Amino acid sequence: MSSAYTTPRVEQLTIDELPCWRIHTEFGEALIAQQGAQMLSYQPHEQPPLVWLSEQAEYKHGQSLRGGAPVCWPWFGDLARNPVQVRTEFDGEKAPAHGLVRGIDWQLEDIADEQGALSVHWKFDAHHGLPGWPHAAELSLVMRFGERLGLELTTRNLGDKPLAVSQALHTYFAVSDSREISIDGLQGCRYIETLENWEERRQDGVVRIEGETDRIYLDVDRTLVIRDPQWQRGIHIQASHSRSAVVWNPWVDKSQRLSQFANDAWQDMLCIETARVWDDVLNVAPGRSETMSVEIWSAPLSA
Repeated sequence: MSSAYTTPRVEQLTIDELPCWRIHTEFGEALIAQQGAQMLSYQPHEQPPLVWLSEQAEYKHGQSLRGGAPVCWPWFGDLARNPVQVRTEFDGEKAPAHGLVRGIDWQLEDIADEQGALSVHWKFDAHHGLPGWPHAAELSLVMRFGERLGLELTTRNLGDKPLAVSQALHTYFAVSDSREISIDGLQGCRYIETLENWEERRQDGVVRIEGETDRIYLDVDRTLVIRDPQWQRGIHIQASHSRSAVVWNPWVDKSQRLSQFANDAWQDMLCIETARVWDDVLNVAPGRSETMSVEIWSAPLSA
């Protein structure tokens, strides 16, 4: 390892409207925005990026940036498609896609060296609820930059009634060509095909991207691996306290309608979202905390 990589370094900077931090460690480099506590990119040294960020990302107040790992909470996707116990928690007029915390500043609690990894601790205080969501809760996110990249999301219920949320770490992974990769580990899982009347199906063989893809996988119980033959690497995704995952790629037509997204960017990325959605909703008892986490690392493809 080059000596240039051995000393952790943290730079604070402002990109357009948003306060950001650039993290340098012996293992790689990350960019993080205070808004949404959103890790925007991560690149291990001497490798292609691991976490993808759109070249057209806009650093504006109140809107999530395209790429990285946005936090979707206290619901995922379209609220109307969430289970009833999640839908009834919101009484506002308009429910934004993917919840309420992506476009709001979080509080940076600490940046510390912990057991060989540089850890960044964030907190979001919802003691008095959020617009249209009148529940007392606290959300924390820990990012760990070591030999593996770690994300740990914790929900604490500060109220006196059970709290139901759906959530996701909406991670965009960088790939050489989405048409050439495969996803191992979802074989045999049930999934919801959202593009075909939300039908429930079962995965036969590895997942390949052959068109617009938007699926909710259920009963996920293995480490997932994005196998990328052109870059000769596998991206390993090991979730804890999560039995659901979302696989998404917009393909050709939808890419032309997305904000902050080049028409051909679908070739460069793939989302696998560590989640608690559909029949895997997170229920938090009064006064208790529940944590969902994921570890991500790359390794050379085996022969």
